[in-house]
Amino acid sequence: QVQLVESGGGLVQAGGSLRLSCAASGRISSINAMGWYRQAPGQQRDLVARFTSGGSTNYADSVRGRFIISRDNAKNTVYLEMNDLKPEDTAVYYCNADLFYYIRTTNYRTRAKDVWGQGTQVTVSS
Repeated sequence: QVQLVESGGGLVQAGGSLRLSCAASGRISSINAMGWYRQAPGQQRDLVARFTSGGSTNYADSVRGRFIISRDNAKNTVYLEMNDLKPEDTAVYYCNADLFYYIRTTNYRTRAKDVWGQGTQVTVSS
């Protein structure tokens, strides 16, 4: 009943920039945490950047200073501005959220702790 829809991936040369978007759809009540993970071929899925439940941000060491996460609360959307991209940033980027939503047409609110988007491919050529 809730979905995360990512967009903005693509192919870019090293040193270039891309901006990813992730919109949560459905009858969203509130979002506790939301952010981005990535998974390269043969690798585990790792945190890239995330807004925590307290409103602070966490970044992977490998992207700090190059990537910026931002959000539009009114649109239930987070963005990832990726600058100075490197070939090692090549991966499928997934949006993730911990949120509360209303069930169907009721006023009953429930929590979905681990919602994932379908992923968007980012490829950085050298």
